Amino acid sequence: MNGPLQMNLLETHTAIIQKTPLRMQEYGVGIFTTITTKTALKKALKQERILVDGKVAKPATFISGNEIIALKAPEVLKKHRLFNCPLQVIYEDDYLAAIYKPAGILVSGNSFKTIDNALAQNLRDSTQKDAVQPHPVHRLDYPTTGILLIGKTASCMVALNQLFEKKEIEKTYTAVTIGAMGANGLIEEEIDAKAAISHYEVLQTVPSARFQYLNLVQLRPETGRRHQLRKHLLSIGNPILGDATYCNEGLVLKGKGLYLHAQSLSFKHPITLEPMHLETPLPTKFNKLFK
Repeated sequence: MNGPLQMNLLETHTAIIQKTPLRMQEYGVGIFTTITTKTALKKALKQERILVDGKVAKPATFISGNEIIALKAPEVLKKHRLFNCPLQVIYEDDYLAAIYKPAGILVSGNSFKTIDNALAQNLRDSTQKDAVQPHPVHRLDYPTTGILLIGKTASCMVALNQLFEKKEIEKTYTAVTIGAMGANGLIEEEIDAKAAISHYEVLQTVPSARFQYLNLVQLRPETGRRHQLRKHLLSIGNPILGDATYCNEGLVLKGKGLYLHAQSLSFKHPITLEPMHLETPLPTKFNKLFK
């Protein structure tokens, strides 16, 4: 895809090979960062904003694998209702930005109180011809803190999504885990019948009266499945401290939130081609446990 159409795209996705072809209304849920629900997908299909190999997709369009699925920007971008939430801007230029996502807020979705609805008042308008309202180009869970990458132009959003798909953006997380744990390792546990790979390295371990041991762990996911790190760490018997969903019975720390932090992103800037390394410090609650 090229020309004016390319400039009007928000995101692209290369379809995963399917044993049995799926209809677009089933396959399309969750493949785009700006369309997170079945209702939003249905609306985008109705507005003819989703293309499969360059052709307008229908709910019943079958997806077999390797199709290029593209999401077009609305012809007239409506102004968001602004959610008054001051955000820390870690980096910003005319094409992209990175902000610090606090815990307890959704990145996007149907809720009003989202990072998406707070971006316009925290970021400068892009001066580029294909400027769009800024949008997150990946997700962080509701209780997770840390660095979140934002696209400010249609072409940059497409390029960033392609970098994520090609695994050319390295994401590093830091977590506090519970229990005795090996110094480092690789977790290859499927999630939702899809391959999922996470690397971990224990940076520090301290004794704990309640949990036996607490570990400061650096995590590097190779894939980006939903709740991947939380599920993977539980699968090896070392759930993340404060996780009320993926936990062992009796080991939930209440009132402190989830000890999972998206610490850094490394990638090549899709427009300037400069090497980028964006990083944010650990929250104070981490430092209270480890020196």
